[in-house]
Amino acid sequence: MYPSAIGIIVLCVLSSQIGQGISFVLFGYHDIFGIAMSYAIGYGIASLATFCTIIGRYNLNQEIGGCCSALEKGSNLRFIINLKNTFRDCWIGITTIPCLFKLPNAKKIIWTSIYILITAESACIITAETVNLVFLRHAMWLSMPLGLFAAAFVVTVIETWKIRKAIRQIKQ
Repeated sequence: MYPSAIGIIVLCVLSSQIGQGISFVLFGYHDIFGIAMSYAIGYGIASLATFCTIIGRYNLNQEIGGCCSALEKGSNLRFIINLKNTFRDCWIGITTIPCLFKLPNAKKIIWTSIYILITAESACIITAETVNLVFLRHAMWLSMPLGLFAAAFVVTVIETWKIRKAIRQIKQ
């Protein structure tokens, strides 16, 4: 799952950087309003890019698996191929969103995507934005691994909790 997650992390951090850059140009970063807007715009653009990528990774004709099945697609590919596929999946997601409501499993696709976005990707985005803000936007080399670690930690905690819950139910 990590190679496919790295592609989303790169897209997430790059789009977060774009959002923070837009905010710093428009509002500056010397007061609390500029810093708050940098988080909001960076988080918004990164969330949209991540949501589009997750939507683009679904095979819309098949049933959806668990919460991280969209992240596991392409986990056996090399980094460059996976990165290219991530950007392609983001474009597919952007073009799919207008017709998403027509699909029979649209509600489940949207809720699963939002679940992934709220849990793992929020940890990644907030970690990356905080590192970039603390080091005055000169730490992309540090924000990507820390964002990946935060997202992986959240996914691991969620999956461990699900496994423990399933084991308890089996024992009863």
